[in-house]
Amino acid sequence: MEKGSQKKRVLILSEGFGAGHTQAAYALASSLELRCSAIETLVVELGAFLHPTLAPWIFSAYKKTISTQPKLYGRLYRSQYQKKLNPLTQLALHRIFYAQTAAFIRQWEPQAIVCTHPFPSVVVSRLKRAGLHIPLCTVITDYDVHGTWVSSEVNKYMVSSEDVKHKLLVHGVAPAHVEITGIPVHPSFREVHDKALIRQQFGLSSLPTVLVMGGGWGLIGGDSLSEHLLIWRDQIQFIFCLGKNEKARAKLAGDPRYCHPNIHLLGFTQEIGKLMEVSDLLVTKPGGMTCSEGLAKSIPMLFYDPIPGQEEENVHYFTRHGFGETIQSADTISNWLTMLACQFADVQAKRTSNNHRKDSLPAGDGSEVILQLLG
Repeated sequence: MEKGSQKKRVLILSEGFGAGHTQAAYALASSLELRCSAIETLVVELGAFLHPTLAPWIFSAYKKTISTQPKLYGRLYRSQYQKKLNPLTQLALHRIFYAQTAAFIRQWEPQAIVCTHPFPSVVVSRLKRAGLHIPLCTVITDYDVHGTWVSSEVNKYMVSSEDVKHKLLVHGVAPAHVEITGIPVHPSFREVHDKALIRQQFGLSSLPTVLVMGGGWGLIGGDSLSEHLLIWRDQIQFIFCLGKNEKARAKLAGDPRYCHPNIHLLGFTQEIGKLMEVSDLLVTKPGGMTCSEGLAKSIPMLFYDPIPGQEEENVHYFTRHGFGETIQSADTISNWLTMLACQFADVQAKRTSNNHRKDSLPAGDGSEVILQLLG
């Protein structure tokens, strides 16, 4: 692999369990390269890169579990909450990833390694125990910390909040090894765009607008949620983002309820920041990355179907700080859409309030931590 001239290299390792971990990786990469032209980054989803045949099967099994048996996933998450990966899982990661990861690191020769998922963090930590002398930074991409994230070989943790830092300290991590940065979001989310141009680009009207997101896997909830939203389609514009779930997008496109000029069905897009800019309310699964992006745009949020475990903790954080509300019943949706249709100024005031309130929370991109590791 050809080396850049005297640039410092940062290898950012993620995994494809949902889109958030890799989005955080690319956000950090963009911030680093914008901040310092002498840095070169490489983002790699480790499992898919090293084992392109095995990885999709694992991700599919994980997706099926959380979508069809969320309570089972929640029990597993909680039962192992204080524990590191069990020896059998560590052995599996060792056999599947260890030698190939070591060879790849030797080939690319980074000066720092960043992990946005616990699995590559475990792999690199093991390599460090075996003699790898490269600084390791681990970015926790939710507003909670499971025991699988914790390793004594991590030089720096980047975390979303004071609560997450405290949980790491309980796990025995030294305070000097934890930096509260917020979850990295792409620099574009901090830009203000021309709303008229965005509406023209996506074929949108200037109606009050609701953005409905289901994460990278496009899990937008059941028919009950859709029914409560779609009865407002004559007064409110809806943008449904289905991520990479083309099957779900095709299904909705064939449903007569969605064949309406005020309903827009989108697949995977890298312009969520623009869509949030022209939307007045975000209805979403509470993934750490999506919530952080919504926070950057100060958009009010309604949360549905949190995965038991980390997404529930995300909900607690954002509702406690007043940035969002859990959909408890049809009344929650009705109250917000009534405001959008009839009391639009109240929703705009809520967004303005969010913008002021977010100033008291971490808003860094984390790049300064990596620059410190690089020296």
